[in-house]
Amino acid sequence: METKNIMIVGVGGQGTLLASKLLGRLLLGKGFDVKVSEVHGMSQRGGSVVTYVRWGEKVYSPIVGKGQADVILSFELLEAARWTEYLKPGGKIITNTQQINPMPVITGAAAYPDHLAEKMRGAGIDLDAIDALSLAREAGSSKAVNIVLMGRLSKWFDFTEQEWLEAIVQSVPPKFLEMNQKAFRLGRTA
Repeated sequence: METKNIMIVGVGGQGTLLASKLLGRLLLGKGFDVKVSEVHGMSQRGGSVVTYVRWGEKVYSPIVGKGQADVILSFELLEAARWTEYLKPGGKIITNTQQINPMPVITGAAAYPDHLAEKMRGAGIDLDAIDALSLAREAGSSKAVNIVLMGRLSKWFDFTEQEWLEAIVQSVPPKFLEMNQKAFRLGRTA
């Protein structure tokens, strides 16, 4: 089996690390060799966070190079645009439409780019953009954006919904389980 690559990108505090661990658990449970690597950057200050998830029969490196990502799962629109050069031809970007201003925008040194989704589609990128923040709030917490996006990602896998839900059970504290299961289902059916 050919090695598959997913990049999970976002801003510090959005739950990208939990999403990568959930995906890693699911893939390990399916018998794949899995490598997960985290690059935090200035994550605690709202900076970029990138996680690589690679799986296959045998995976030798945890890093995804430019032009190698089968999927980029983005928790914020500018982060989706920032990492497009890592997408392989025929790859897909799944993104939250939420916009979180980076520090240069906050300080007035730059403006948040306009029409990013349209620009990415215009560049030929297969873009699946959803308002994951609204769905997370519907599930019970704005912090569930990560699980909403995992639900959306699940549509592109051959794994059953139950297998995904089991990975959620293994990944989140019991007191948040019901909310996260709802967030997953909302993302899957959006």
